[in-house]
Amino acid sequence: MSVVDLGEVQLFVTDTGPLSGVGAPPVLLVHGWTCDSHDWSDQLDSLATRHRVIAPDLRGHGRSSTPAAGYTAQHHAADLVALLDRLDVGPVVVIGHSLGAVVAAALAVEHPERVLATVVVEPAYGQPPPALEWLVGVADQFGTQDGNALAADLQAATEPTAPARQRAWHRRRTLGMAPALLARTFRDMYVVPEQVSGQPATDRYLAGRRCPTLAFHRLPDMADWERGVLTHPASRAVSWEGSGHWLHQERPVEFNRLVLDWLADLPVAGHPADRPALQGTA
Repeated sequence: MSVVDLGEVQLFVTDTGPLSGVGAPPVLLVHGWTCDSHDWSDQLDSLATRHRVIAPDLRGHGRSSTPAAGYTAQHHAADLVALLDRLDVGPVVVIGHSLGAVVAAALAVEHPERVLATVVVEPAYGQPPPALEWLVGVADQFGTQDGNALAADLQAATEPTAPARQRAWHRRRTLGMAPALLARTFRDMYVVPEQVSGQPATDRYLAGRRCPTLAFHRLPDMADWERGVLTHPASRAVSWEGSGHWLHQERPVEFNRLVLDWLADLPVAGHPADRPALQGTA
């Protein structure tokens, strides 16, 4: 684990798995809003049995630095391209949750040469117009209410079936974030003109995602919608009805097995993944 200096931002990164990844492409794990790379604790060891695994904290999250601006999915994607350059890592499989799934889509659309495939878990994109309108209204409330409590309540509503310990962990972490950062990251996800989280912007944007994609949703109607925007014949969307938003934490064994099996069946070439020494402070 190291802090990698990318100039404008410093990202805290976990880099684990085989020193050489011939036959198994490297995997980039991208967490969601208010979260950090610890969200992938149930996936790291399992994925690292076959793949080099890189799990950063996004800017403004976890142990990474907090620039004053630049929290759109496109900004996060640019950070991750710079990180892959710094680590000298070739094309990757990107696994993203929530906001991280939007970032994964941005990487696939805007930097297709860097992405072999994507796995999106409860993506924050694809919001129908009524839901997007409501989320824009929520963004306005960050300036008039306790933003930390508002964000924590929003998250709690998406995981009613999650274990109490998991819900408490997510709430405590959200309550500890800077209120201004919560507001900025939320607005950059749903309100700014370049947002791609709401329909019909998502539909137009994902037309450019040409790589294989495995999508996990908890709501069947969202899985049905996702199937309509998948472009590669190896892509698929699954619905785990009854799960919460962090379904990879609620059902980690099943999630890991499905992802590893899907990746093993993909017609992608292996890429050497010799890991250079990182400079920075842990």
